Formats: sequence, C-alpha cells, structure tokens
Amino acid sequence: MSGNRTSAPENMALRRMALTLILPALFLFEGFTSGWNASLGILNMGLISAVLALGVNLQWGYAGLFNVGIVGFVALGGLAPVLISMPATEGAFGAGGLQILAALAVAVMGILAAIWLHKTQSRKTRMIAIPAVLVVGFFLFRAIFDPAVAAIEAINPSAAGYLGGLGLPTLVAWPVGAVMAAAAAWAIGKTALGLRSDYLAIATLGIGEIIVAVLKNEEWLSRGVMNVNGIPRAWPVPYEIDLQESAAFVERAASLGLDPVTASTILVKLLYTALFAAVLLALIWLSQKALNSPWGRMMRAIRDNEVSAAAMGKDVTRRHLQIFILGSAICGLAGAMMITLDGQMIPSGYNPLRYTFLIWVMVIVGGSGNNWGSVVGGVLIWYLWIKAEIWGPDMMDLVTSQMADGGLKTHLIDSAAHMRLFVMGLILVLVLRFSPRGLLPET
Repeated sequence: MSGNRTSAPENMALRRMALTLILPALFLFEGFTSGWNASLGILNMGLISAVLALGVNLQWGYAGLFNVGIVGFVALGGLAPVLISMPATEGAFGAGGLQILAALAVAVMGILAAIWLHKTQSRKTRMIAIPAVLVVGFFLFRAIFDPAVAAIEAINPSAAGYLGGLGLPTLVAWPVGAVMAAAAAWAIGKTALGLRSDYLAIATLGIGEIIVAVLKNEEWLSRGVMNVNGIPRAWPVPYEIDLQESAAFVERAASLGLDPVTASTILVKLLYTALFAAVLLALIWLSQKALNSPWGRMMRAIRDNEVSAAAMGKDVTRRHLQIFILGSAICGLAGAMMITLDGQMIPSGYNPLRYTFLIWVMVIVGGSGNNWGSVVGGVLIWYLWIKAEIWGPDMMDLVTSQMADGGLKTHLIDSAAHMRLFVMGLILVLVLRFSPRGLLPET
C-alpha cells in the first residue's frame, strides 16, 4: 500500500519534468527549422491561449460551470481596444453619439420598468402592462437609434463609418476588456446560473453567438464585416518600420549577423512574449492563491456536491456568479490581448470552433482544476493546432504515395485540409482514454 501512495506523486513529478523539457524543446525545434519569427509567433498566441484556458479552468475546474459561450466574452474583450485605443472618428459623436446614448438609456429604462411591474403588480395587470411597456419602449428606441446610426455610418464609410475610440494607450484597453466581459457575465449569470448544467450550456452558447452577431452587424460600433485596422500597439512594443529607420538598431542587427527586417520582427515578437508572459504569470499567481485559500476550497466543495454545500449554509448561486464573472473577465482580457497582437479586429473571425471548442480541448488535455495544467494545455494544443495544418498535407502525401490513382486517393488528399480537426479529436480521445484527468491532474 505504501508503494501505491508514493507512486502518484512520483508520477506527477515525472510528468511535470517531461513537460518542462518538451515544451521549450518544441519551440527551439521550430526556431531552428522554420525560423525564430515563426516560433515566436506560435508562442505568443500560445501564451494568449493559455490565458483563455486559465479563465475557462476557473469556471469548470473550480466550480463545474459548463460555459459554451467563450467566443462571446473573447469578442467583447476584443472590442475594448477599438473603443479605447483607436482615435475618434471626426464628427461622428456630434452626428449621432448623443442620440445613441439616449436610445440606450430608453432601452434600459424600459427593461427596468418591466422588471418593476413584474415585481409590484398583480398577474392580470402584468399581462397587459409589461408587453405595452416593452412595445412602446422598442419603437421609441428605434425612433432615436436608427437615424443616429445612419448619420454615423455615413461619415467616410470606406475608411471610418463608426464612432471610433478614445485614443488612450492600448494597455488601458486590456483591463477594460476584462471589465466589459465581466459585466456581460454578470448579466448572463443573474439569469442563467440557476439553470441545470445542460441548460446553462445552451444558454451561454446562444448568448455568445448573439454577442458575435451584434459585432458583425453594428457597423457604428465595430465597423462590422469591414473590420477595424491599425489598432495601436501596446507599450513598450515599437513598430518594425521605426526600428528599421534607426541607425543604432540597424548597426546592432548587423553586428549580430541579421538583416534589419528580420531583427525588427524578432524584437517586436520578443517584447510581446515578455508582455504576455508577465500577464500570464500574474494570473497564475493570483489563481494559485485563490485555489489554495478557504474560498478556493469552498468552491471545490460546491463543485463536488452542491447539495451538501448548500446544507452547510453556502450560497451556491452567489458563488457560481462570482466564479463565472472572474473566468469571463480573464477571457475578455485574453480577447483584448489578441486584438492588440493582431492589430485589427475582424468580427467575422470569431467562430466557436476556434474560441470555444479548442479552448475546451486545452483545458481537458492540460487537466481541469489544475492551473498549470491549463497553461500547458493552452501552449501545447495551440502549437499542435498550427503545425497540424502544415504537417497534414505532407502526411497525407506520404500515406497515399503508394496508392493507385482513383477516387479514394483524391478524397484522402482533399481531406488533408481538415487534418487539424482530426488531430485535435485524436488527441482528445487518447488523453481521455489513457489520462482522463489530463496531463497534469488536479491534486
């Protein structure tokens, strides 16, 4: 029996040591074979993916909340740099900004009035008054909102056509993205967290898609499918062209045997790596503190048995709301970081496959309930997601090289484009079969 007790910790230590060696080795291999620009590019998105996985792990690993609307919170976070860091469109606020604020105020007052009627009036009165208030409020909202939107979108629609932002530093937009996602999570949680887990999944999936649909269609807010380009970079990351025009930088690059273009892109990506790593380490430290605190132990007790926790006097719904808000805020932060790295916002690019399913794979493979497992899963799965698309055609060519020409061979070659989906599914199945608690299980 004593041997069994010691085998699990020893096994965990071996796994940690192996992963500690494997992950850096992957990026070193990528750097030497495909170039350091490619390696750092994958690493930076891997770090952001790790932040996303950490946010989902708070909700699922700590509290057992099945959030399938991750894409919506990522998109809300991505909106923050547009609203905070982009310069304002000249004349847009005067053309319709105040009217839009007035229309939103009318919408809020209509909802509050309906809530007040529901709480204070009799059933018979509610049946008449609430629909009347909502219908009148809707038409009043549209009467104010539509002309304002038309006026804003008419301002230089090819290059602007939206309100723009406040012109503040991009780093300010990151916490704002977290706050925006947290506010949406509060509104969703107040109505959806009382649902059973499967209904909660359906509700979050629908709400996430609604958020993305709004960003795609409300051009006055985010330019919709026309996209927002030229989002400023976060301090202290410079632009490559500025580095290439610096005589001191060009001289330094030459002394290292690098051309200025390659050296500038590598430096920019290294600075982003340092910035993202600092955010990730801060979140890991806070998450570990929370996990090992009385609050963290209470959350896991609620996750394991809600009935027993409620019987002990714990407010389960309130604690679920807390963790739902915290996890969503981290997803919003990751969304703002991602938009800053890309330098543009493409609302049509937010799809559940990339920003919900893949994040869940990261959490499950890494080990739900383990913060370090989420980080490992985020970085590793993102690396494999990128490389599977590159390796897929080569692997399929190798498999079909000895096959006779025909329908089967053509079908297999055409299917190479979907290799990354096959790889993700295969990894998930293998992990669930041989290590169902993930690479780094919860301890």
